[in-house]
Amino acid sequence: MKKYFLFLLTTLSIFSCEENVKFNNPSFQGLKDNVFWRAITTTATINSSNELIITAYTSKEQIVLKTPSDDINTYTLGEDNISTATYTLTEDTTVTTYSTGTNTGNGQIEITEYDIANKIITGTFKFNAINTITNPESQSNLNFQQGVFYKIPVTP
Repeated sequence: MKKYFLFLLTTLSIFSCEENVKFNNPSFQGLKDNVFWRAITTTATINSSNELIITAYTSKEQIVLKTPSDDINTYTLGEDNISTATYTLTEDTTVTTYSTGTNTGNGQIEITEYDIANKIITGTFKFNAINTITNPESQSNLNFQQGVFYKIPVTP
């Protein structure tokens, strides 16, 4: 009798397992000042100048990554206003903006894959952005590291 009970218990435990898999396609996430951050919505567009603009949103935050093209390459931030990263936080009526630009901040955006047929882009990013609006209640810079954008649809 014990063998039947053990067999029944083993059989039930094997067949009662579920596979709850959640995919993060597309995804935009990273560590903002060493705290996990993930966008709710992400868009990628190529404008008339052939610049790639990736915009990630949460309810109060926005990140904009801009590169001069959609080519697979590493784009350095903080050298010019062509490749930039901007973070904006909107709380009630207060807007705080951090950005990179000519001799401002540093970092990189790396495009690792661009599927032209399906118009999907993947890559990584990291940046240190400077507070562009002096607000005594906000910090002077913002750090994003281990950033990833994965299979973001690109619209022309």
